[in-house]
Amino acid sequence: MKTLKIKWQRLVFKGETCPRCGLTEKEVDKAVSALKETLARLGVKVQLEKGELSLSEFKKDSLQSNRIWINNRSLEDWIEGKTDKSPCCDVCGPSDCRTLEIKGKVYEAIPAEVIVQAGLIAAAAMVKNEPTGASCCKPKTKLPKGKSCCN
Repeated sequence: MKTLKIKWQRLVFKGETCPRCGLTEKEVDKAVSALKETLARLGVKVQLEKGELSLSEFKKDSLQSNRIWINNRSLEDWIEGKTDKSPCCDVCGPSDCRTLEIKGKVYEAIPAEVIVQAGLIAAAAMVKNEPTGASCCKPKTKLPKGKSCCN
């Protein structure tokens, strides 16, 4: 079984995170649940890792907070998005936080639909690299119309 790995990280300071990271966490959980249900049928397991940034790490590079990777590739790479930044809240101090722009729309909290879209694209890339018909097919085998590898 193949594994789709999703990693999300955010600033956690004194047990608190900012509102946009808090909202993104709910959306990540919703997206992972949907992806698990959908991709299980394709033999793909979904694994979620949540990471925490310390305040000192956040101050060095605030754009590392509220960041998502899918199979070690940034979410924005899968969906042709761009990152930017904007002021946030007290937890973040004077540092700007990560935003995501997709087709001209800017997101402070990343919606589940965007995460699911990127996850499906990544899963399709994984499945595409797997030979069809498991072990009974030879790669690039041409079959008559309506026939599968194993019959």
